[in-house]
Parts: sequence; structure tokens; C-alpha cells
Amino acid sequence: MSERAAGNFPADEPTANASGSEVDEVLPNPARIYDYGLGGSRNFAGDREAFHKLLEVDPDARTVVRSNRAFLRRAVRSCLERGIGQFLDLGSGVPTVGNVHEAAREMNPGAHVVYVDDEPVAAAHTRRLLADQPNAGIVEEDLRAPDAVLGAAETRRLLDFSQPVALVMASVLHWVGDDVGQLLARYREALVPGSALVISHLTDEDLHEQMRQVEAIFDETSAPVTYRRRSRAAELFAGFDIVDPGVVYCSEWRAEPHESLAEPERTKIWAAVGVKR
Repeated sequence: MSERAAGNFPADEPTANASGSEVDEVLPNPARIYDYGLGGSRNFAGDREAFHKLLEVDPDARTVVRSNRAFLRRAVRSCLERGIGQFLDLGSGVPTVGNVHEAAREMNPGAHVVYVDDEPVAAAHTRRLLADQPNAGIVEEDLRAPDAVLGAAETRRLLDFSQPVALVMASVLHWVGDDVGQLLARYREALVPGSALVISHLTDEDLHEQMRQVEAIFDETSAPVTYRRRSRAAELFAGFDIVDPGVVYCSEWRAEPHESLAEPERTKIWAAVGVKR
């Protein structure tokens, strides 16, 4: 029985993406696995099974996703404090609690947010969630197609690229392969000085053997993982000045005392924010 038949989705939840192809309810998808890890309900049995496999090899798996979401909230706040009120969130996934537009409107109710994701369940739920949000929208595109993303109607409607924009790539670049440099260069071209780049990224540098087991689990999903170490952050932030506290584990990035971890490497995710020169 499908998850839809089991009643885990509203009756009007779309079963196909924008191109009309059916949603694969069997093959686990990282966006839906992440949603389940955060306590969301937009996921299928295979996604939940994959997350429980992650818990077997990494008992801190829930800490990983929650720490990343907490970093995202703090990074959004940092951008707002710099006067940036526009956000392009690439690979946004299922918008569970603490998403960008919710975090942004706490400080700036007029902030504009464009989410980008090509996973059909994530896009459909985002579209429903934003139905009464005139300052936020969803572009159902692959983030690896920057021209399509930047030229989309919702992007043009909501974002003014003559003014600073925060480009958010939270826990997404590890699903992008070797062409990541060219991809970032294209998005960087669209940003004016003073814009921000927010990145969080899985790494295997301190827990190598454990992360090999995590990698094997993601090899069985729709998006195998590519780890990048913190030493590669300078390449990803080419053209940007990384702000304090630099490239650190996500639980260390301007964390409140209750968000810090005695062993920050348990998050397996480094994080940083840069400002375009």
C-alpha cells in the first residue's frame, strides 16, 4: 500500500511533478529523509526506513539535521542584520518548522523568499504552505539549472537582483558532484556586492569510518552524497569574504548556549556565511 493510500498525505496532495511524471514513492529521497528527521510528515516508508538505517550507524542523526536547521535560522538572522531582505533558498526541501520565510519574517515581515526544489512532494507542500504568503514563492527546478532558476517567473517577481540577495545553500551541495565550482560561479554572477552566501555541508573529516557507512546508505537513495572538507570552503566561497566565526561546525556558528555541543564534530556539517566583495 502506498503512503497516500495509508493516509499520510492530504487527499489533494499531487502525485506528479510539474512535468507530469509520477512521484517515486519507493526510492528514498534526501529531502524527504531530512523532513522525517526533523519530525515532518511529508515522507514515505522508504524515506523513514533510510533514516532509521542512518540512526543505526550514526545515533546522532537527529542532532545532525536539527543542528543544521538551527544554523539556518541563525544565518538568516545574520543576513537580515546586514540589511539583506531577499533570500534565494536552493534545494530547500520540505519546508518544515524553522524554514527561511518563517525565520526571516520574525525580524522583517516584508522579506522576500524564493524556494527552489525539484522534488515533487517538497515542491507541492511548499506551494500549499505559501498559498497565502505574497512575499514567498516556490520554483520547481533543479538547482543545477541556474539559468532556469534565475529566469523563473517567481524569481523575477520576488527578487530584485540590483539589490543584495542572500543565496542559501543549506545542506544541499553535498548532493552536487564535481561541477559545483561552475554552478556557484553562475549564481555568483547574478549577485551584487553586499550579497551573502550561506552554505552548510556534510564532511567526513573527523569521523571518517562512520561517514563511510552513511555514504553507503545514501548510495541507495536518489542522490548519492559527496563529502567536502572544511579546507575546501575557500573554493566554494570564491569572490566572498567569509564572516566571523569562519568555517566551523554548524553547532558552533554564532550559537546560543543551548544550541552548542561539547563535541561539535557530532553534527558532521561545517557551515559558513560569506559576503560578496
